[in-house]
Amino acid sequence: MRTGLIVTAWTALLLLACSVADGASAEKKVPVTPGEAIYKSQCVMCHGRNGNLNMSGAKDLTKSGLTEEEMIAVVTSGRGGMIGFGKTLTKKQIEEVVGHVRMLHE
Repeated sequence: MRTGLIVTAWTALLLLACSVADGASAEKKVPVTPGEAIYKSQCVMCHGRNGNLNMSGAKDLTKSGLTEEEMIAVVTSGRGGMIGFGKTLTKKQIEEVVGHVRMLHE
C-alpha cells in the first residue's frame, strides 16, 4: 500500500516537472520568418547571425547603404566574392531574405 502511494506521488511529480519544462521551452520559441530561415541557411556562414561577421570579405549588413532594389540585385546576381542566388531562390524568397537583412540594419 505505502509503496504504491510513493510510486504514484513520484509519477505525479515527474509528470508535473515535464509539463512545466515543456511550457517553458515553448514560450522561448520565437517564430522564424521565411527570410530569416533562408538567411540562416545561406548567408550566416559569411555574414554572421547578426549580419556583421565579415567572414571572407563579406560586407557588414548592419551598415549597408544599399536600397532594397540594390540588395535584391546583389542577392540575385552576386557581387565581389558573393555568389548570386537568382538560380537557386525564387524572386519571392530573395525579397524575403532582403526583408530580413533590412531588419538587421535597423
